[in-house]
Amino acid sequence: MNLTPEEREIGRENYYDALGYSYTRRDFLKGALAAAGVSGAGLGAMYFGYEPKLTDPVRIGVIGTGDEGNILIGALNPDFVQVIGIADIRPSSIHRAFHGDWGGGDPYFTHTLRPGLMQVYGWKTEDEAKSHVTVYDDYNELLKNPDIEAVIIALPLHLHAPAAIAAMQAGKHVLTEKLMAHNVAQCKLMGRVSAEKNLLLATGHQRHYSVLYDNAVNMIRWGLIGQIHHIRAQWHRGNLPGSDSWSPPLPGGEMTLDRNGKEVHLDRIAKELDRWQKEMEGDKAKKDKKYAQLMADKVAQWTQWDADKHVAAAKFGYEELSLPNGRTRTALEELIRWRLWNRTGGGLMAELGSHQLDAASIFVSALRKDGKKAHPLTVHAVGGRHVFPLDRDAEDHVYCMFEFPGPAYDEQETARSGYYDAVSAYYDQKDGKPPLTIPNYSEDPNKKIVVTYSSINGNGFGGYGEIVMGTAGTIVLEKEQEVMLYSKASTSTSVGVTENKGGAAVLDTQASGGPRAAVAKAVEASGPVSRGYREEIEHWAWCIRNRDAENQIRCNPKVALGDAVIALTTKVAIDKANSGEGGFIKFDENWYDVDHDATPDGSSVEEEKSRLKA
Repeated sequence: MNLTPEEREIGRENYYDALGYSYTRRDFLKGALAAAGVSGAGLGAMYFGYEPKLTDPVRIGVIGTGDEGNILIGALNPDFVQVIGIADIRPSSIHRAFHGDWGGGDPYFTHTLRPGLMQVYGWKTEDEAKSHVTVYDDYNELLKNPDIEAVIIALPLHLHAPAAIAAMQAGKHVLTEKLMAHNVAQCKLMGRVSAEKNLLLATGHQRHYSVLYDNAVNMIRWGLIGQIHHIRAQWHRGNLPGSDSWSPPLPGGEMTLDRNGKEVHLDRIAKELDRWQKEMEGDKAKKDKKYAQLMADKVAQWTQWDADKHVAAAKFGYEELSLPNGRTRTALEELIRWRLWNRTGGGLMAELGSHQLDAASIFVSALRKDGKKAHPLTVHAVGGRHVFPLDRDAEDHVYCMFEFPGPAYDEQETARSGYYDAVSAYYDQKDGKPPLTIPNYSEDPNKKIVVTYSSINGNGFGGYGEIVMGTAGTIVLEKEQEVMLYSKASTSTSVGVTENKGGAAVLDTQASGGPRAAVAKAVEASGPVSRGYREEIEHWAWCIRNRDAENQIRCNPKVALGDAVIALTTKVAIDKANSGEGGFIKFDENWYDVDHDATPDGSSVEEEKSRLKA
């Protein structure tokens, strides 16, 4: 995904040009693309077909206001939801819920990239905000509030199911962060409770509400890249020991080793707090009021991070543990670094891979006409802890290969004929040629789409994104912000050198099918593209207010269960590979059935039902 500037420009121009070849949605897609640079302003309503505002916004509570919860708070639209309660056990999370998080923003003169409730709702002070929003440390107390109609859950993974089921039993609609739950049995139980209580249960795989991803789906359906045969996805990060985003600093400090191997006490939060206090009292702050306010805000946030050391994490179910390297992990560390351990997290496949395998299944499902989510047939996976020490369960490298059924894999005649009709129609309109003569495949078990996925630490080359490869072109999606289209088969310009008619050397890309030049450049998007968080929350709220049968959330329990099965089955495959049993698993369709008790990970619906009192 490390394209040259020239290759990017060709990909962007081809993408814009492709919008001109849409049939009934040409002007609409152009307008949506232009609006995609604005992360609100009715884009989701216009594009996904719901009303631009509710006359009676849904009254919600937010359970878990840490890193992901803060992102979701920043995506709230007051025209759709009114927050009247929040629940968290960490002072730093409560502070960020109201004030936002300076950790993600420009360090000077601009507000954070993660706004809080005060900015979202226009409240001037924290006291004013708290006159509208009740703060709880126990989410069960929040669920007792009869005025709260629905909740957003952004807790550590092992708490998704307990909180979601308790919320639905209390009569609340739910939007929970991904992964749907910690194991497959919990996912199925959540789906059953949702159906039994007739309450909406959404899971936060936001690509279902990304305009750019939906544009890519339509390009696939129109046949712009021909027959899909391979999807390559990755999420590579430069995390290393000592600079790991999954190991944030511990309040109160921790024992670590210096460069001489001597054990020393390190309190990075207290050190940073002291730094910002000096900056706040320094000469620059005295001369510059805006800078002084920035420093004051940072001091306030770091003060609350330091206050997290007083949280009684064990009271809320977190545990002390002796790690394989001999160090004792406290209950507070498990709370703060929950992604590192299997008891509380799900590793790379749950946190990162689930998003991108969801995207891959969206692209494969685009070829179906029955509206069902495409499920992989097999997975072969390996992974391990290759870079980090014995301070975690989570792998730092995973590599996976999936086989998905293609449009001619079985007798899905409607899906096949619709796909080929789209290809023929595209070429008929584009070139004025007769429709293509394409063979009408009968059942063919060799017609598969292979999806490869890697997620690594220690090297961020390539970043994250997906590449969808077809027989007539390629779609490149980068960081949920950009989509590029290449005709033929390659974006590479490094195949070789030949001579043109004028005698000058030119790059020869014909062997790989170089990208075509753009015919016309359409609308230029400006500003950051919405990643879909705002739209998923808006549509969830709109569906709560409009409960007609045809109004269905996009990532409903069946869809979210499918994503969880893929991620959690892959984790089982990795464990098998590490134990010497081989990392190959064939998927069972019963695993995807909410009402069937079969699971790939050994979890039991009956045991979870008893444990969670569902």
